[in-house]
Amino acid sequence: MSKDFSTWPCSLARSVEVFGDSWTVLIARDALQGLTRFDQFQRSLGIARNTLSDRLSKLVEAGFFEKRFYQDNPPRYEYVLTAMGRDFLPVLAALLAWGDTWLDGGAGAPVSLHHQTDHHRVVPTVICAECGQPIVHEDLQYCVGPGYPEDDDGPRGTRTRLAGTPGGPGGRPSAASGTQAIA
Repeated sequence: MSKDFSTWPCSLARSVEVFGDSWTVLIARDALQGLTRFDQFQRSLGIARNTLSDRLSKLVEAGFFEKRFYQDNPPRYEYVLTAMGRDFLPVLAALLAWGDTWLDGGAGAPVSLHHQTDHHRVVPTVICAECGQPIVHEDLQYCVGPGYPEDDDGPRGTRTRLAGTPGGPGGRPSAASGTQAIA
């Protein structure tokens, strides 16, 4: 039985509800590379038609794709990225960069990203929009956000791992052990 993460007070858990399996992420990859039609996705991935149909329906329901009619006989649809779908590109680029660093087996990147205008290689880095500095594990503090329900401690005491306010106690990962330091 699968767990429903859609109501958890955690944007990552909610995202996993949408992208929690390999096929869905690979469909997103193919869509960001320009594929829009069922047969294109099926041919690219070698995925079972019923599995593909299920994942496409879930992505439409989530708002990642807009389903557009393009043929009468037989009736056929294409799956067009919405703003939500296009906004997935930085996530996919970050996964690609992580895989290139840690999972390439020493062979180098199988696919590289390049800016279309000046042709230089794109190296995805997550930076803070406020200060422009790269975001690194040791510099983060996890804090209760405005969308966290007051009356919900979350699954397994999530709220207790978060700082109540930025700069306050708690919410800092321990760099040495890889575990959460709770003050």
